[in-house]
Amino acid sequence: MQTNPQFSKFEAIASWVVPIAALIAVAAWFIIAPEGALGKLDAIGYAVCHRIDARSFQIGDRQLPLCARCTGEFYAAGLALVFQAFVSGRRTQLPSRGILAVLFLFFVAFGIDGTNSYLYLYKQTNPGMFESIPNLYIPNSTLRLFTGSGMGIALAAVLYPVVNQTLWRVTDDRPAIEWKQLGILVAGIVVINLLILTDSPFVLYPIAYISALGTLSLLVLVFGLLWTIIMKQDNTFEHPRQLWLAFASGLTLALLLVLSIDLVRLQFTGTWGGFPGLSG
Repeated sequence: MQTNPQFSKFEAIASWVVPIAALIAVAAWFIIAPEGALGKLDAIGYAVCHRIDARSFQIGDRQLPLCARCTGEFYAAGLALVFQAFVSGRRTQLPSRGILAVLFLFFVAFGIDGTNSYLYLYKQTNPGMFESIPNLYIPNSTLRLFTGSGMGIALAAVLYPVVNQTLWRVTDDRPAIEWKQLGILVAGIVVINLLILTDSPFVLYPIAYISALGTLSLLVLVFGLLWTIIMKQDNTFEHPRQLWLAFASGLTLALLLVLSIDLVRLQFTGTWGGFPGLSG
């Protein structure tokens, strides 16, 4: 396979520039984010989540980096990606139609509960608005957690084979997840959700880390794939160690996006917490 000299030169330059940019982005994240380990995770959640206190799980009087729905979505997505990495290897095919139907039901449940929940919120914070539209039920964090984690499983189940399709030279032409693996994954997530609902700090502390880092990991994967495609390196990798530049680029771009959203939101709201005036 012939290599474009222009891209080879660009890659050589990038191999020096990208690590430096990644270190600068990480340093900026540490400087700008609130103090403490959980504060750094808050800065990740702040970029993707409303962080309304009343809709978040609490460790004592401190809310987790993400609301209940986003906690479920991103911790489940992160664990599902790791699970597939162990059991599916380099499989590239999307799940069967039956499994896709189940994943679509997870998506529908997420959409219905999210719409109902936001409708309830706006009716509470803006009396008189949408009063003619009835709520299906009173939303609660248990449903938010379960529908969010279902969505996280669906995201990971679709994203994982796409990653493999993009990266590897030699692949396994089988579905990335099958019924047995899906059953094990769903059962494991259900058990973890039940543990989260105990409100034990021994459960919530690791979930805080897993959910926030799961959020960042998804962004890194997407930007890493984008870098790979732009560099015309798709389907060229043979070993994970060859991915360092793509994912260093993904980390840099992900942190820049997170920091940009953080700074804009902080400028408008003046708080690292939920949007002012929204509660319940």
